[in-house]
Amino acid sequence: MALPSRAAATTFTALAVLITLGLPGPAHADDGDPSAPPGSVTTSPPPDVDANSPGLKLADGATLAPAKVLDIKSVVEDLGGEERREDTNSDVTFALQAEVLFPKDSSKLNPDAQSRIQAIADEIKAQKATTVRVFGFTDNLGSYAHGLALSKKRAEQVHDRLAAALGSTDITFEVRGYSEDYPIADNTSEQGRRKNRRVEVTFPRGSAAGSKA
Repeated sequence: MALPSRAAATTFTALAVLITLGLPGPAHADDGDPSAPPGSVTTSPPPDVDANSPGLKLADGATLAPAKVLDIKSVVEDLGGEERREDTNSDVTFALQAEVLFPKDSSKLNPDAQSRIQAIADEIKAQKATTVRVFGFTDNLGSYAHGLALSKKRAEQVHDRLAAALGSTDITFEVRGYSEDYPIADNTSEQGRRKNRRVEVTFPRGSAAGSKA
């Protein structure tokens, strides 16, 4: 799905494939909380590697460490930051800033929200997805409890509009609100808080995974 034509898009594509030769290095513990909500991160299995393959040309006495493969990720965001799309090998995620969907501190969808949600519904249909996650988030202003209630209500409103646009009973939805948890930007600036006030819609890539949106 193309982002709104009125805004230019910037694309970042990152590919990381790491196969370490020799003995594995020291282990490192994870720092802090996860950067994404539980259940929203998937990884591809590592490829099969024949450690005895002569084509690898290992040094004498060296062995292969377990292969580690990171998904290809493509990120497209309009210049205003209102809409962001992330594509990996397995999932598609749309993040819409709350301001383009709702009035301030409200869970009532505004008139402009319909076209944006309909575009996401069209992509869900194109990918033939049968599971959809709708997660709401806020910034760190106000109480955590208020943010939790508001983020959940906003996610529910987007879910309701998505379900109506899809018109299918074969899709399983997971709807949650996370308040200020899992920020994607710095909450010390209004620009960062605006990005953190968002609703994310995530679904698996399907038979249309190889097509350009």
